[in-house]
Amino acid sequence: MPDLSLEAEFRAQGYRLVAGVDEAGRGPLAGPVSAAAVILPPNLTGQEPWLAAIDDSKRLSERRRIKAADLIRENALTFAVEQVCPEDIDRTGIGNAVIQAMLAAVESLKPAPDALLLDWVPMKEWPLPHQAVVKGDAKSLSIAAASILAKVARDELMVQADRCYPGYGFASHKGYATAKHLRCLSELGPSPIHRRSFSPLRQARLLSDAESR
Repeated sequence: MPDLSLEAEFRAQGYRLVAGVDEAGRGPLAGPVSAAAVILPPNLTGQEPWLAAIDDSKRLSERRRIKAADLIRENALTFAVEQVCPEDIDRTGIGNAVIQAMLAAVESLKPAPDALLLDWVPMKEWPLPHQAVVKGDAKSLSIAAASILAKVARDELMVQADRCYPGYGFASHKGYATAKHLRCLSELGPSPIHRRSFSPLRQARLLSDAESR
């Protein structure tokens, strides 16, 4: 279970407000990539009952993630969630889009953080003292909290997208490359929120071009 050990190490160095940062939606074929930044209250002991609801978002059911997100919003010192749209993902690449979303979330925090704990991303330069942690959402409560907010916010957007673009099943698979999604994509073609730079969509376009010649 994640704890506050990494946050405590930063605070021992004099960095009082430590933000956890994580993303959700790197792999889907459709929809935005989402990133969140969370500063938990610096006076936490780690024994507060509400912290028991926080874990790596991938290890939580949808119901537990939503409940945990509510608790984080109620108890965090501050938090922010930002997205990068599919068009920008196609233009800059998913790696750059992830970093863009993370930086935007950090910049939206009020008060601003003194240091950052990041779920590992391939970027050496950040605007603040930072530590990139492999599988950080399973180790740091701040990163885990960010992973939950990013995931819940993105899932909510994909449920909304399901109403705007019916037939693809976005509410169920959230844009990931499930068999159902690939079948719907083959039958309907890409929607406006599909990431056209991703392999299945590039291959579909190449096949369509070949058939039209």
